[in-house]
Amino acid sequence: MLAVLWLSAALSAIAFSVAISVRGETERASTASEGLRAYYLASGSIERAVLWIFWGSQYGKYYQAPMPWLHFNYPSGKADVEVIPEASKMNINSASAQDLDRLLVAVGADPERAQAIVRGILTWRAQGPEGGVLASLGNAAGGPTFMPPHASFQEIEELLLVPGMTPDLFYGSYDRDSQGRLFPRGGLKDCLSVYGASGQFDINTAHPALLMALGINPAEVAAIMGMRRATPFRSMSQLAAMGLGGPGFQRLGVGGGTVWTLRATAYPRLVNGQSSDLTRTVSATVKFLPPNTTPAYQYLRWYDDSPSAGFAVNPQTAGAPRIP
Repeated sequence: MLAVLWLSAALSAIAFSVAISVRGETERASTASEGLRAYYLASGSIERAVLWIFWGSQYGKYYQAPMPWLHFNYPSGKADVEVIPEASKMNINSASAQDLDRLLVAVGADPERAQAIVRGILTWRAQGPEGGVLASLGNAAGGPTFMPPHASFQEIEELLLVPGMTPDLFYGSYDRDSQGRLFPRGGLKDCLSVYGASGQFDINTAHPALLMALGINPAEVAAIMGMRRATPFRSMSQLAAMGLGGPGFQRLGVGGGTVWTLRATAYPRLVNGQSSDLTRTVSATVKFLPPNTTPAYQYLRWYDDSPSAGFAVNPQTAGAPRIP
């Protein structure tokens, strides 16, 4: 009898272990399946957005600038696509030292670190035999000790190699407000680009940190964000109606450029019709070529995993029409 009891206990333990393993593998497979569906929802929405933007420029259908959002509904889920002209970002290869310094402070760098990073950026892109400066900065900071290329940045991710740069400054992080609540702080990847503007920046999609780097105070930045949350700016005369103006506003415009970043966040739908807790964001940088050009557009970069911008407005209240 005792042997039978021990055998029953052992079999029960084995059965319990197998049940736990089966349940874990089932949930893991379900999550992987939802993740794959979310990826194809997001990547397909980018392809659809590219086509609709092209049709909008050619035939005036589906997309009319400025529309910072496109919303797609599918039987298997939905996707929200951010339409971000690279003209809303500062060109890393032509930005002045003052603009870079103010931008670094705006994304959370202390003044000393900001100045060190600016020196590294200027040395990186400097033309001439000024070698060793970046390497010596790297040694002082305990970072990489390679020689600066003395050439333009080819990819914005190269900023991560500049001495003093941190992932938090580049990708963004979270900070606490005066009441102790967490809020997302954007990073340089949302404000700088190798395809960015040197003159005016798109007011509808420029990051708040970039707006502050232009000399616009936080209260005015909040007013701009509130306005474009309701409806996108269609002309700069709307700023005058809001009582806003100053030197920083002269560097803002509406739209601009032929290179855009499309960032799609997908929300798959479960079999029972409810939205899944899992989301996936995919982004692409696309250059739209002149009319009657074949091909009509060109993909410059593709990111299978792209963190969505923390400052982005709620897609449900973005003011752009929801497209079935």
